Amino acid sequence: MQFAPPTSPRRPRLLLVEDDPAVRRSLQLLLSGRGYEVRAYASGLDLLADETAVTARGLIADFRMPDADGLTVLRTLRERGWNGSALLITGFPGKALSEQAIAAGFDRVLPKPLVDGALIDAVERLVGAAAG
Repeated sequence: MQFAPPTSPRRPRLLLVEDDPAVRRSLQLLLSGRGYEVRAYASGLDLLADETAVTARGLIADFRMPDADGLTVLRTLRERGWNGSALLITGFPGKALSEQAIAAGFDRVLPKPLVDGALIDAVERLVGAAAG
């Protein structure tokens, strides 16, 4: 007797771009553990070089990175036709940055250090909204 493998819906794919390796790995593990397929990148240019990035449902981008900040990453993805949801994470929160991020198309800005529950809640809301 043969058993068919269980079928499960495709896991939502997220893009994560964070230049700090420890933060990137921690977030990747956290989100993977919650059932997301996470493509993690060390730089904005690495993410933008991935032609499959436009198929992801969500983006989590660090604001300050050496090669391309999170705002530039999102703007470039949007120019390529990507219409997913996006979160900006930053160690430099403030009203001006929040306004700039929302104007660039981010759905939300989360300050660092990140609180796991707040991040998961934000991701689940955004991914659910993007699916609906």
